[in-house]
Amino acid sequence: QELVSGESEEESNGVNLMEFSDEILLHILSYVPCTDLVLNVRKTCRKLATLCLDKSLTHTVLLQKDYKVNKDKVKQLMRDIGKEIYQLNMAGCYWLHSSTIDHVIRCKNLVKLNLSGCHITSLRLSKMLSTLQHLRSLAIDVNPGFDASQLSSECKATLSRVSELKQTLYTPSYGVVPCCTSLEKLLLYFEILDRSREGFMLSGQLMVGESNVPHYQNLRVFYARLAPGYVNQEVVRLYLAVLSDRTPENLHAFLISAPGSFAETGATKNLLDSMARNARLDALQLPKAWINGSGLLQHLKFNNPFYFSFSRCTLSGGHLIQRVINGGKDLKSLTSLNLSGCVHCLAPESLFRKAEDDIDSSILESLVVSCCNLRHLNLSAAHHHSSESIGNHLCQLLSRLKHLLSLALPVCSITDVAANMEKPPTQSNVVPQTFGKKVRVGIQTYPRNLMDQAKQKIESSVFWTLMGSLRFLETLEIIGSSFSSAMPRNEPAIRNSLPPCVRAQSVGDSEVAAISQLTYLQSLTLAQLPNIITGSGLISIGLQCQHLRTLSLANLGMMGKVVYMSALMDMLKHCKCLRDLRLEQPYFSAGAQFFQALSHCSSLQRLCIVSRSGTLQSDAVMSFMANCLEVIMCHMFMGESLTVCKNLQQSIVRSFQADRPALNVVIFPLLHEDLTEVIRDVPMRHLDEITLFKSRVAEEPPNLWW
Repeated sequence: QELVSGESEEESNGVNLMEFSDEILLHILSYVPCTDLVLNVRKTCRKLATLCLDKSLTHTVLLQKDYKVNKDKVKQLMRDIGKEIYQLNMAGCYWLHSSTIDHVIRCKNLVKLNLSGCHITSLRLSKMLSTLQHLRSLAIDVNPGFDASQLSSECKATLSRVSELKQTLYTPSYGVVPCCTSLEKLLLYFEILDRSREGFMLSGQLMVGESNVPHYQNLRVFYARLAPGYVNQEVVRLYLAVLSDRTPENLHAFLISAPGSFAETGATKNLLDSMARNARLDALQLPKAWINGSGLLQHLKFNNPFYFSFSRCTLSGGHLIQRVINGGKDLKSLTSLNLSGCVHCLAPESLFRKAEDDIDSSILESLVVSCCNLRHLNLSAAHHHSSESIGNHLCQLLSRLKHLLSLALPVCSITDVAANMEKPPTQSNVVPQTFGKKVRVGIQTYPRNLMDQAKQKIESSVFWTLMGSLRFLETLEIIGSSFSSAMPRNEPAIRNSLPPCVRAQSVGDSEVAAISQLTYLQSLTLAQLPNIITGSGLISIGLQCQHLRTLSLANLGMMGKVVYMSALMDMLKHCKCLRDLRLEQPYFSAGAQFFQALSHCSSLQRLCIVSRSGTLQSDAVMSFMANCLEVIMCHMFMGESLTVCKNLQQSIVRSFQADRPALNVVIFPLLHEDLTEVIRDVPMRHLDEITLFKSRVAEEPPNLWW
């Protein structure tokens, strides 16, 4: 009887979830996907049935990465709470048929709608928008076959009230821009290919009937991002032509991201001159050809700037300090700065300077002092070599930026100069970077215990100190200054890679171990670290960085052998939150042991492996896909034959597509001549976020789109 009474007393003292206040329960439920709340959780009891339909939970519905959502779930969701939804994000739901998108019509009160990456025709768009009279923010794709003349008068009336538009163009067109007469924010993504699938060259001239003039008079934000190709440049010039005639009075953000050479013309020069006279900007990004050698920055006026990008410009540190941050004056408003590829941005002059020369620490110090509230900083794709001066190392200066959330650095910039001077790398531990005959490499002696290794470095390594000072860093990229991915964009795969910088030769396992101090790290990219011998630092990261969601590793250690495979497999066993994994390494063997270790990553959703002469084990891949139920993307570009790749791809699709509606599988030989044709069919969400390698820190202004 005493035992029974003790148990009943324990039950009575236990915590019952339903006894929590409504406020606490609503906060807990806010972490549950809306589809689960409406279709499952609310069926459990009366109290949850009421709470799950609370306005705080149904006001904004996010489906953009709900890979399990299907046609039936969308239909039921819209039927149950459609009238309660004010913001709906379906971006990247490429697996949903256009007929499924029709159910959005039920959301009569929509104010914001994101359909980027969704299949929708101009007729379906017209029917939908005709009923959404309260819409103010819209994101869509413009695909081949889009015809603005098919838009009804009711649809155009809705568009005339839209103030924010994000438009991704896959064909030369103005899209719906001419209909949006009240635009304040315009985001344009140009993804037009130079050739059609049939091999015909495309023209950037807009079709007859597409020559309506865009309305920019109320524009506050103009953003354009171009994929490689001359057609994208031709089309964006047509969008800019109207701006060159008259600059909007309230324009405060003007951003154009263009790869390669995008020459300045008379029209663009008139536009920039007009901006210099009439606009006060808060955010700026221009093609390098528009800035290089011009005095533009000297004449532009800034208000309270929060974002600057001078990616790949030849801007010198002297010009940066004098013309951008006003000689080192207070610039606390700046939160995001992209200097990727600016090889001279930390040097006083660029005229007679070599890219490998030491930086001027006083310029970086002025930058750090003036922009003390930086949260996102990109210094990658350049040789930023610190001098021997004590206390003036790049890592020591950056450690003052306590608010940093994301940081991108070249590998050679984290080298401890003093340590290198004391212990120059010997011939035995210089890592070969060729694909030729393999060379036996003498293995350095490392402490058995990882903590002992950390203690040896903690007092002497400037990079260790930097990592220790940036406790709240969420995104870190350490990329070799000469690294280039073998994965193409619109061209054949790159067959040869450039050797790493000489200063980077000593960067290896101990530097990787230093990263494990970043407790809140969510995204990590490591590329072209030549002195990786065992990969032991990866294990430390796996153990300590429990919030890690995205991991990208490329060309670590010697190029003829994957020396860190054992450590990587040990690391993966601890990465319970990992969702995206990208590996790029020649001769990578994706066998049973690797996939068995990867199966411990229970949250994994996307996997991409790029490997010249790499091999895979089909049975191991199938077993992995069966064990990891969350995986919806599997991209492998290896050295296997076309037959092996096609058979495996078909087997995966046939076995798992029915239960995973968003499943996207591409397995193809890396050096095959048709690779670019295969790449063009990959959903933009995956292509942009994981398949293609690039630096993503400060790539765009923060909170550019909801």
